[in-house]
Amino acid sequence: MQIDWQHFTPWSALIGGAMIGLAAGAFALALSRIAGVSGILAGLIPPRHDDTDWRVAFLYGLFVASPVAEIFGLSSRPVYAEGDGLLALAGVLVGFGSRLGAGCTSGHGVCGLSRLSPRSLVATGVFMAAAFAVVFLRRHILA
Repeated sequence: MQIDWQHFTPWSALIGGAMIGLAAGAFALALSRIAGVSGILAGLIPPRHDDTDWRVAFLYGLFVASPVAEIFGLSSRPVYAEGDGLLALAGVLVGFGSRLGAGCTSGHGVCGLSRLSPRSLVATGVFMAAAFAVVFLRRHILA
């Protein structure tokens, strides 16, 4: 395996990770909530009247951030070679997995690990092991 040094972007990854951490910390301080996307979405089904506004605003921000960044030249639109069907299937499987794991990578990996949660440590380890296995299968076995 080789690293693609022309597209290796450690500084932007470091800055992006720091921004995610700061946003999750600010979210926790402002609302006393975990910034777990699957939990925020699940809280809208069925909607409760006492916390619908911030949940909708959070999810809206997720969808709007990328096009706004693209307008300012801060990101580019990704290209997926696998097609829309496989991408939709992957999204459904991720959603199922996040419900099964009682949280998603943002809830466990970012917020849970920063709180030193043992459950989040195990969940994040499982997420990462599954990701490694899928990449290995896709690149070396099914290629």
